[in-house]
Amino acid sequence: MAPYESDDAQGADRGEEARSGRRRAARYAVPVAVVGVAAATIGLVPALADSGDPDLPRITAQQLIQKIAASDVQRLSGTVKVSTDLGLPDLGGLESGLTSGMNRGAGSGSAADPQSRLTELVTGTHTLRVAADGPDRQKLSLVEQGAEYSVIHNGKDVWGYDSKSNQVSHGTAPAGKDRRTEPPATPKDFADEALKSVDDTTSVTVDGTARVAGRDAYKLLIKPRQSGTTVGAISIAVDAGTGMPLKFTLTPKSGGAAVLDAGFTQVSFARPAASAFAFTPPKGAKVTEREDAPGKGAQRPGKGLEGIQGKGLEGAAGPTVLGKGWTSIATFDTGAKGGLPTGAKGGDAAGFLGSLGEKVSGSFGKGTVFSTRLVNALITDDGKVYAGAVTKDALVKAADAGK
Repeated sequence: MAPYESDDAQGADRGEEARSGRRRAARYAVPVAVVGVAAATIGLVPALADSGDPDLPRITAQQLIQKIAASDVQRLSGTVKVSTDLGLPDLGGLESGLTSGMNRGAGSGSAADPQSRLTELVTGTHTLRVAADGPDRQKLSLVEQGAEYSVIHNGKDVWGYDSKSNQVSHGTAPAGKDRRTEPPATPKDFADEALKSVDDTTSVTVDGTARVAGRDAYKLLIKPRQSGTTVGAISIAVDAGTGMPLKFTLTPKSGGAAVLDAGFTQVSFARPAASAFAFTPPKGAKVTEREDAPGKGAQRPGKGLEGIQGKGLEGAAGPTVLGKGWTSIATFDTGAKGGLPTGAKGGDAAGFLGSLGEKVSGSFGKGTVFSTRLVNALITDDGKVYAGAVTKDALVKAADAGK
């Protein structure tokens, strides 16, 4: 792996030291993070600053990466604004409904199930209220007009509550160190995934300073070195005091509005009141128990392609990753011949996919490419899938090489 670049570290060692501050992960983590959220991808707001850029001590990119890694914020509360622009067509909300429905099949079926409700972050602009008090107490609320959806983790219990339908979902928190109970939604969630993909295919620099949610911050700029990727750049505003990411912006190579922009508009690192994590189902609420207790084999949300490794879609083998870095492509065989279902046979899903699809051909045969502003996928008529944050031509080339 190559070192992190920095304007003030041109002569620094670019070898082993750069390796030491990073966690190893699959090289396709950024495409996966975007698909799984995309479950939560978002739009670029050019200015990170609230007002003038603060004068902070100089820092190298490597030092800033290490500052993020060493950050251990256990207590906070605040408001996060999340904007997503994948460039999906306006289908009157059908795209969100389909995404929610697909995830609901893996959950409890309740309107309050986190696996279905938080996929609403895939489109539009949303306001989230967040709070945390250590590893066993977190709360995330999706604020809507006249309604609110909340996920509350308090000890061993994980509650989802949809005020609009008065439905409640109840489950058990995962055991061990990894206690995530919902898909990524905060700047730190997205930054952690992005930093896993930094290697010798990536340029990382410090890009000045900013004011975010009233806090002084450094700006970390991540840019792919490779051609063929749809990712233009990632900007992360890092709190100068705590090292916690305050804002995450992912810009597509095609330009225009960002695909993903998630940032705090207000944040406090004081301990939230214990009442913030208390929850009792309201009178008359429909309570659904999720089958996610230890030993019941439920899949934890937010795992992306890693979550289906070795399992895949029904009848499909786990994915294989082709290439490296930002141009890596995940591929697997669905086992379904004859391409995608169409017309009445395919239902709403076929209509939604068909609106995105472009017919392509090559030495691999024929297929359809489904495009967004970031993640693209080729589904061949013989049932193979090629997907990644890469261009259409890269997908066709990968399919041709696979024959």
